[in-house]
Amino acid sequence: MKAFNVDVPADVPPSAADEYVRNYRAITRDTGKLVLFSVDQKIEHLNDYFFGESISPEDNNPEHLFTIAHAGFVGAMATHLGLIARYANQYKKCNYIAKLNSKTHLVPTAQKDPESVQLYSVADVLKFKTNAGVPIRGIAFTLYPGSESESHMLAQAAHAVLQAHEHGLIAILFIYPRGKAVKNEHEGNLIAGAAGLGVSLGADFVKINPPTDSAGKSSLEWLTIATQAAGNTKVVCAGGQPTDPQTFLTVLHDQMSKSGTAGCATGRNIHQKSLHDAINFTKALNALVYENKPLDQVLKMI
Repeated sequence: MKAFNVDVPADVPPSAADEYVRNYRAITRDTGKLVLFSVDQKIEHLNDYFFGESISPEDNNPEHLFTIAHAGFVGAMATHLGLIARYANQYKKCNYIAKLNSKTHLVPTAQKDPESVQLYSVADVLKFKTNAGVPIRGIAFTLYPGSESESHMLAQAAHAVLQAHEHGLIAILFIYPRGKAVKNEHEGNLIAGAAGLGVSLGADFVKINPPTDSAGKSSLEWLTIATQAAGNTKVVCAGGQPTDPQTFLTVLHDQMSKSGTAGCATGRNIHQKSLHDAINFTKALNALVYENKPLDQVLKMI
């Protein structure tokens, strides 16, 4: 199969271009698409997503996340540098995306507009990567446009993207319109605006929530508008609430084939399963996203 051509952004200096291409090829498996195993919820939602009814007991142990990623059927695992540091010596073959900022869900939007403050710098990530010999392929940053604190997050995110590219790292932005000024955070044109914000900040990938049906357009129609608004920044949709694997894979197939998204970024739909079922599901994701296998063939895998 012909190798995917990686377009190197202009803010990647020539000295870092080869590193950028290596990192891009690693997480996209030379396809330009991405299966991102996103587990930054360990801070974002504390233990709510990792323990409880209908969640595998295995998920309460953070090592469960690394064991899944180590199986090798996801492009990269995104989580915070502290969690990577606790387990990376045992799981050095995983591709990692270091999440730079975070907040918990304890303070509701109705009480205070969200602000996700930067916890780690790109320099921290680079130092850790060198000292530990861990394959950190990029950085991720969450933005809440519509929050009264958006200006601080925008500035931090823009600087992080620029610094990441200067060192050949991939930059992924998680963009969720949120705050008291946002009446419907899943409205189609607002989601398209979030995708456009991603390309305006120079991101390689932007993670957005799927839009809802509105204004006479379906979710897939609005998602098509969002991918167009993102230009040459690739769009991946958040996995959202846990759903049955068949439905998840069918929705993902339609998002990619009909709206032009470039994969998915999901956590709960993977890690809340037992290790056996989680790995089996990531095999199906790999087959659908990276191997471009027909949906009916992928569904038989699960």
